[in-house]
Amino acid sequence: MTSSSDQRHVDRNIRIHDRIAGSYDRTHDEIFNEVEQSRLRAALERARKEMRTGSDRPKALDFGCGSGNLTRHLLELGFETVAADVSTGFLRLIESRFGSQGATTWHMDGKSLAGLADQSFDFVASYSVLHHVPDYLGAVAEMARVTRPGGIVYIDHEHSADYWRADPVYREFVRRARRVDWRKYLDPQAYYGKLRRLLFDPHYSNEGDVHVWPDDHIEWDAIEANLRASGFEILFVEDFLVCRSGYRRPVYEQYRQACTDMRVMAMRRGG
Repeated sequence: MTSSSDQRHVDRNIRIHDRIAGSYDRTHDEIFNEVEQSRLRAALERARKEMRTGSDRPKALDFGCGSGNLTRHLLELGFETVAADVSTGFLRLIESRFGSQGATTWHMDGKSLAGLADQSFDFVASYSVLHHVPDYLGAVAEMARVTRPGGIVYIDHEHSADYWRADPVYREFVRRARRVDWRKYLDPQAYYGKLRRLLFDPHYSNEGDVHVWPDDHIEWDAIEANLRASGFEILFVEDFLVCRSGYRRPVYEQYRQACTDMRVMAMRRGG
């Protein structure tokens, strides 16, 4: 991508997420359900226990905070938390929801974390963010830059490699688990998006996703190599099957250990 193309993606993400900030939680059942929230909390706690910075009052950065999914957990885990996003709509929401709990906000430019000092955070986390970032490996490098020695970079809820392999077990699971959601047939944006992809841009996404296509998606090997080059070591990598409220729960439980579609990774900086 050219830099001008990158900026168009960033600007579009800002416009979209400023508009939907207030309704984001209601429309993302794959995130805001008890199964996913329980998994997320356990993974964050596991990563936090591996932190070796020696800080009495550890500081966390929620990279691409959105409506505060990670921010809430990080605060509850005892972090002094900075919630960062390109969307001022999301940042205002964070201030209203978590400002009284001590969370502060940082307005990102969509390109870097310029203005945040090197090695200034004990824990840097992103959840369902990197696929929105044009230069996602540059974003990972910035996350590494602001992490202290002994600190953690935690990346969660991006598609696993298995998702792109057309696993027949996963396809069977989706076919059996998914209920018909009549609401999507009443959403004009769904029709607009399909028409736009068909006629003009096969990579068009209603919510500004960039790297969510078979020929352009998050490459975990590249993320790992990027972090290793900055002196990080792997703590854990886990693939999992995300739970959506639209799934038939018994079917989900049946396939939960049989296939995956998402990954979480935690790495610690040496030194």
